[in-house]
Amino acid sequence: MRRPRFRAGMLDRRDDMKARNSVEDIAGGIALRIAAAGAFSVMTATLKLASFDGVVASEMLFYRAFFGLPVVLVWVLTQPGGLAGLTTRRPWALAGRSALGIVSILCLFQTLTLLPLADATTLSFTAPIFATLLSFLILKEAVGPRRWAAVALGFIGVIVVMRPGGGEQAVPLAGLGFALAGAVLTAGVTITLRQLRDTEHVAAIVFWFFVASSVVGAVLLVFVGRMHSPATFGLLVASGIAGGLAQLFMTASLRAAPVAVVAPFDYLQIVGAVVFGWWLMHATPSLNTLAGAALIAAAGLYTAWREHVRRKAALMRATAPLV
Repeated sequence: MRRPRFRAGMLDRRDDMKARNSVEDIAGGIALRIAAAGAFSVMTATLKLASFDGVVASEMLFYRAFFGLPVVLVWVLTQPGGLAGLTTRRPWALAGRSALGIVSILCLFQTLTLLPLADATTLSFTAPIFATLLSFLILKEAVGPRRWAAVALGFIGVIVVMRPGGGEQAVPLAGLGFALAGAVLTAGVTITLRQLRDTEHVAAIVFWFFVASSVVGAVLLVFVGRMHSPATFGLLVASGIAGGLAQLFMTASLRAAPVAVVAPFDYLQIVGAVVFGWWLMHATPSLNTLAGAALIAAAGLYTAWREHVRRKAALMRATAPLV
């Protein structure tokens, strides 16, 4: 009679340990995502500072990838399977994803050279809004009225950031164009990643993208590269290391916790951009920027939550018992 009670107690303790480990994993995932947001903020801030010395987007592409590549390679070697994870079943699809990602990063880096740090970072977060549009147009996914409302809210946020009719305070159209183009292309990368992750290891996706960025950046460097001061070169090295660490923190966070839990912490990058812009560049964000950032963040957060709900419902339907 006592034995079953002992086994039941053991099972209860195991359930408690599993729940505790689950909570710890989620807390760890959130911490890693916050670290990723911080690293991304450092990367964009150092690149913005480097742009004041004449560093252009193509140079940013090369140095960010070249100095981030060793960080990524060390991470690959510590993963189960090591270098075997770099093999690919769909090299042309991986090349297409890399090409799309390179163009999107060039647009976003060009935005950094044209807009204040807070504005550039805020507009980059329109990517989830465009991802909803592309999933509807390309993947033929159903988009309900509430998600369409989130898309509309995000675009209202863009208009607020633009400050139309604001005269000299209005966002330059060139900067706005590159920002939105980069966001659209980033959304396209998101769509391709959904397909690639079914067949490709995440190590292969990340590593070969950094390799491709280094190669393309090196070619472009022949035409636009020039010598910079040691301080500026140090900023470029720091941007590469920070970018590599950000990628690793972001990937690790997804292993520890669901994307719907950790994704909202990406918006800390906007806070980081505001702080670094004020601290390092003495740039105080306008009320329009802060209000637009709030609207864009709200739209993005709601879109991420609805995506989580939709996938959870689909999973429940797929695993429902047959009666």
